[in-house]
Amino acid sequence: MNKSLLPLTLGGLGIGITEFVMMGLLPDIAKDLHVSIPEAGHLISAYALGVVIGAPVLVAIAGKYPPKHILIALMAMFTVFNACSAFAPNFTVLFMTRLLSGLPHGAFFGVGSVVASKIAVKGKEAQAVSLMFLGLTIANIAGVPLGTYIGHHFSWRFSFAIVVAVGLITLFSLKAFLPALAANAERNLKGELSFFKKTEAWLIIFMISIGTGGLFCWYSYIAPLMTNVAGFSEDAVTYVLILAGVGMMVGNLLGGFLADRFSAGKASAALLIAMAATLVVVHFLSFNPITALVMTFITGAVAFALAAPIQMLMINTAKGAEMIAASVSQASFNIGNALGAFLGGLPLVYHFDYTWPAIVGAAMAFAGALFAFAFNSRKKDVIEITEIKQSKEAPLLNENVSCDCI
Repeated sequence: MNKSLLPLTLGGLGIGITEFVMMGLLPDIAKDLHVSIPEAGHLISAYALGVVIGAPVLVAIAGKYPPKHILIALMAMFTVFNACSAFAPNFTVLFMTRLLSGLPHGAFFGVGSVVASKIAVKGKEAQAVSLMFLGLTIANIAGVPLGTYIGHHFSWRFSFAIVVAVGLITLFSLKAFLPALAANAERNLKGELSFFKKTEAWLIIFMISIGTGGLFCWYSYIAPLMTNVAGFSEDAVTYVLILAGVGMMVGNLLGGFLADRFSAGKASAALLIAMAATLVVVHFLSFNPITALVMTFITGAVAFALAAPIQMLMINTAKGAEMIAASVSQASFNIGNALGAFLGGLPLVYHFDYTWPAIVGAAMAFAGALFAFAFNSRKKDVIEITEIKQSKEAPLLNENVSCDCI
């Protein structure tokens, strides 16, 4: 790995741990702070809300500074607020610190993905971005299970201490290894925000918010799916989650390759269709433990292969507004998180079994693919119109040149 990308991978690791470990710590936090588990679940929503708020706002405020300085400041915020979470005396304070911890999440990935694409070898920009998201997948393989184990057997506060430690290491590596790219001295925030007046911007936002929700329809209910349907014990769920994390890691690296090999738009559309098909298969094959494990790996791989292509699609489309656009894509991903968990739970309200959230996820992924196809079609039309205009102007240019020569 290029050591310049190591700080971004470490940042993704810390962010991944604090985002996903909460799901395993809810019973421990609820018991310690004397609230119900559903109330403790609001801590997950608080973090997601922080991401949605902080991603565009912090980049809009800090965009005029050098990217390295922005990333160091964001990681410092992340580390401090997670430290505050470790010492939160009651639920209200923990809720606020979780919200504040989420603020730098989307901005870090937004700025980091632009930095990764700029320092990458030409033609391998998406693969460089995938290395940043590699930290998220490592978090699911090792960081989250470790944090959950420590939270169960010692204290959930120590789990946040792990996040703080990763944050401090990331701060050191950012200072030591990340190249000092120049700030955008001619930055025009109003001009950058005008990107969101374009249809293409909203097609990508809807594609992410709805399409990636398919992942969270499945992942939010993976534990009861594997215990109540596939027949695994509760103790085995940790290993199932590790298997899903390995799939996510493999898929993440594959997605970066596909986006560089073809195009980010084509890769996104194909992977969303693949996710829809995979989730339908999950619905039918989860009753057998072997096929359930196979589909856990495949679904994790297909779903997380979207990370780099979607991020590169936003960056490539938002020329001149890359950082704020990339941060908004992260906010959209967290909207997908919330939508997927909510919509995926609706069949359960009506007493369908735990395979049905996957069907809802398939529908969301397919809807996301429709937005991807609409984007690709619109982009193709723009290219064709440009080529027609150029072909009409070319004869006139040649005629003028001929006349001058005579």
